[in-house]
Amino acid sequence: MIVYNLQCQKGHVFEEWFSSSSEYDEKSKKRKLACPECGNKKVSKAIMAPNVASSAGKAPDMGPCGQPVCGTGCPAMGS
Repeated sequence: MIVYNLQCQKGHVFEEWFSSSSEYDEKSKKRKLACPECGNKKVSKAIMAPNVASSAGKAPDMGPCGQPVCGTGCPAMGS
């Protein structure tokens, strides 16, 4: 399964699950996708943020500032 962030022509962003990227291509070509908010069928892929793992194979712990925990001397972490 694969999830895409989609956006309709009116700017509404929503998620849709597909069994493969080719399923998205097929449904998009046949206009079988529609915005759940307004019903608009002019839908395209929206920009998605990547899920990047560290070299250890897992995503880093995130601090309250939204950045990876920076260890000692981080005012956001109270150190």
